[in-house]
Amino acid sequence: MPNESDAGTHKRRNFYIDKKFQSIFILKFCGLVVAGALLTIFLLYVFARYGTTVAIVDARVTVASAADYILPLLVQTVVIVTVIVGIAAVAVMLFVSHKIAGPLFRFKQVVKELASGNFTNQVRLRKGDQLQDFADEFNEMLAAVRERIRTVDHYAAAVHHDIDGIGEFNVDEQKRRQYSDLKHKIAELEKALKFFRT
Repeated sequence: MPNESDAGTHKRRNFYIDKKFQSIFILKFCGLVVAGALLTIFLLYVFARYGTTVAIVDARVTVASAADYILPLLVQTVVIVTVIVGIAAVAVMLFVSHKIAGPLFRFKQVVKELASGNFTNQVRLRKGDQLQDFADEFNEMLAAVRERIRTVDHYAAAVHHDIDGIGEFNVDEQKRRQYSDLKHKIAELEKALKFFRT
């Protein structure tokens, strides 16, 4: 895992960390913007159907329903506003999703290290990232697990030392078998503990 000790001081250069997550996040938000625009057009058209308007077009006085008169203007206005808001929304959502995808990426890296037995890392997030409280709790849990592993390792080594001090001589056959079995179990325990790096 890369060194992240200065995670709070450096800015990310790549805002597109988890492309699938961020793309879906942005598309859903843009879908809401478009849906809002279409709903606005529909509702204004429905409400304007019951009114009439008088307009002068090419030096002729024209009477038409308000809905028919304002629909083209409404569509043009909403399309322009939707495009502008959509572009701004993509930029904002990319930044916001980055604040979520970045921490999730860091959690994934630490979890992969844990799966390989490496308990030396912590989740380090940049200032302003989401999930900071969760990262703090996660790091506290890792510290507690590290301490437990060290304790078990200490006692396994102590038991191994004590067994070696007892020796297997001057006892009957059954005690020798028990002693040998116990030594084997301690060796397996120590082997299992070597998997963890704290």
